[in-house]
Amino acid sequence: MNRAFGNLLTGTAVLMAGLGLWLFAGGVDLPLVTPAEAGVVMMCAGGSEVLPGLYRIARAPAGSR
Repeated sequence: MNRAFGNLLTGTAVLMAGLGLWLFAGGVDLPLVTPAEAGVVMMCAGGSEVLPGLYRIARAPAGSR
């Protein structure tokens, strides 16, 4: 697996985990941070990981895809 697909896989996994926290763990109260807020942060981090992967795929030569 090359670096671009690794970024896509990692970013998508983190984004989906964050989405799950944001949607389904909103009613849970923890002392330090709420899971919904952590989910939003994870979605941002996952999205910022997906974007370079998409860029690398778009910029790759046609023979290496």
